[in-house]
Amino acid sequence: MSRIRRLPRARAALAILPVVALVAACGSGGDDTSAAAAGGEPTFVLKVTDGGNAGPLAVAKRDGTFDKALAPLGAKVEWVNAPPAFSANLKLFNAGQLDVSGGAYSPVVGALSKDVGVRIIAVADPVDQDQSGIIASPGSGVKEVKDLVGKRIAVNPAGKGEYITLKALRKADVPFDKVERVPLQPSDAASAFSTGQVDAWASFNDPYQEAKARGGVEIATEASIDSKDNTIVAFRTEVLDKRPDVAAKYLETLQQLTERQRSNPEDFQNVFEKAGPRALSGDRLARAVDLGRRASVPHYPTDADAADLQEVADLFFQNGVTTRAITAQDVFYPLQSKLNTSGQVQSAPTQGS
Repeated sequence: MSRIRRLPRARAALAILPVVALVAACGSGGDDTSAAAAGGEPTFVLKVTDGGNAGPLAVAKRDGTFDKALAPLGAKVEWVNAPPAFSANLKLFNAGQLDVSGGAYSPVVGALSKDVGVRIIAVADPVDQDQSGIIASPGSGVKEVKDLVGKRIAVNPAGKGEYITLKALRKADVPFDKVERVPLQPSDAASAFSTGQVDAWASFNDPYQEAKARGGVEIATEASIDSKDNTIVAFRTEVLDKRPDVAAKYLETLQQLTERQRSNPEDFQNVFEKAGPRALSGDRLARAVDLGRRASVPHYPTDADAADLQEVADLFFQNGVTTRAITAQDVFYPLQSKLNTSGQVQSAPTQGS
């Protein structure tokens, strides 16, 4: 593997698809629901990443959906801002400032390899794998994956960008050490890509689509490389151990929101702003509505999910991205078993979709 050279950090504001994230407040009464039962204020606070202007979290913020669902458990949410990529939030997880986030298998594997206490509770099946991939700058001369030899590609390290890159290179029979992977989180990568400091960028969701719209050359997608890096919901392990009931209720509520999105996808776009930089229009709005109509409902992990996750974990370990082997058992949290043994009621369905 070639030595990775780090670029100077450049700041660039860049929106991304909303990430599902919650946090337990410091000093909150983890298991005390008596205050809520007596009509008092909830004593367990979950800090949730602001959903922006679209998606289930935006609608939940508008409608107070999570607060209504969690109130009987003595819990409530607080909406906060957070970096867009799961891999950019590891310090927040370690500090107990972030408890749950949406993401993919790859950054959770990367987090566990660094002893960050996070585990996956649910998986959403792929819906449209053309939303993520590798784009090259028009002036780079890169037209296909094989052209990346001798070039520099921005990746979020031990996350989806690095997984996509390794998977694409392997499929094209390009030795990994022939391409320089530059570790950058999405906001910095966007700036580096637009200013020509890197030749290509392995990206996802809104940043990927926006870079394509500005002339980026698409050379691979998750669909074309047969990606197994599925969407997930991951919690901080300490919260799962202390309040599995809150985690299960959160998941159940998210499932219900996703079902609503499938039935009425228009209501999940431009939730707060119908015009302006955050609002979608034209073809982009139509595409977002179509994706919402086909949204995958998150479900408890299956054996097939475990096999997909293991493929991601093995690719990272075999190529030095992670320094120790990670198994699906390490990553998936047995939430249903935890609820059963603790005597707490489990109401969320075991399967979704």
